Amino acid sequence: MTPPDRVGPSLVTGGAGAIGSNLVKALVARGEEVRVIDNLSSGRADRLTTSPKVTLTVADLRRPVEFQDQLRGVAQVWHIAANPDIRKGTADPSVDLENGTLATFHLLEAARRHDVPRILFSSSSVIYGQATVFPTPEEYGPLCPESQYAAGKLASEGLLSAYAHSYGMQVHIFRFANIIGPGMDHGILPDFLAKLGRTPLRLEVLGDGRQAKSYLRTEDCVGGMLLAGDRAHERVNIFNLGAADQISVRTIAEKVVAATGGRARIEYTGGDRGWTGDVPQQLLSIAKIGRLGWSPQHTSAAAIDRTIAELLRAS
Repeated sequence: MTPPDRVGPSLVTGGAGAIGSNLVKALVARGEEVRVIDNLSSGRADRLTTSPKVTLTVADLRRPVEFQDQLRGVAQVWHIAANPDIRKGTADPSVDLENGTLATFHLLEAARRHDVPRILFSSSSVIYGQATVFPTPEEYGPLCPESQYAAGKLASEGLLSAYAHSYGMQVHIFRFANIIGPGMDHGILPDFLAKLGRTPLRLEVLGDGRQAKSYLRTEDCVGGMLLAGDRAHERVNIFNLGAADQISVRTIAEKVVAATGGRARIEYTGGDRGWTGDVPQQLLSIAKIGRLGWSPQHTSAAAIDRTIAELLRAS
């Protein structure tokens, strides 16, 4: 498939979030006009780069009337908006249905009506469930999600593929490892730092600490998405994005304790996973996107170290 005509602005859903705002900044640096849609439930307007090329519409993707006119004349949609907390979806199963699957459907319908040629979507490694092949390639199956969040991402992937084949859109699907960087207010590092803020001499760690995953810096993630968007031209393009290695929860806990003075005692709650729906082992194959010329600039450990330092400076 030849690349679609990309004359016109880009639209970024969730553009005021930690990942989305970095993507907006990168698109502006490329000279693009960017329209942002965000309901500001977890995003912040002050994250957005100050530029006349950026406009923010505060809207909820569950209510098309609030945003559909923003897709008029758009060259491409970067769909980053999502519930950022897997555990929230477990407590309330409607969260990921409404903010994931249904929000994606409403966005695709608006894109179809306005003849948007291309959609680029932030999916997740959790769609693989408990994989038995490591590093896990994009072709791995069967896909058995273990959380409502994962199910919502997989359902959204299905909708994207169906719309691509039914209505002639081009789609890019990016299956993220754990993305970390400055400004993040959820995930393992903010969680550990918040716990130490409450109990400086004790750090509770969910699970047994042997859970091990890949951690990717935000700027590496954005760079990978942009590169694949430029160089991959199939109707449906699917890529893993992660570091080439993994790091254990135990090691991360030790790094956080050391960076905060080394006084806290680490206590594990036990079990092989942190919570219901947690995938204890994750390492993605990045060979496919590597063939396009991308590689992360940080190992998982280097990404963790840099982000800990940034979060502490900001606290």
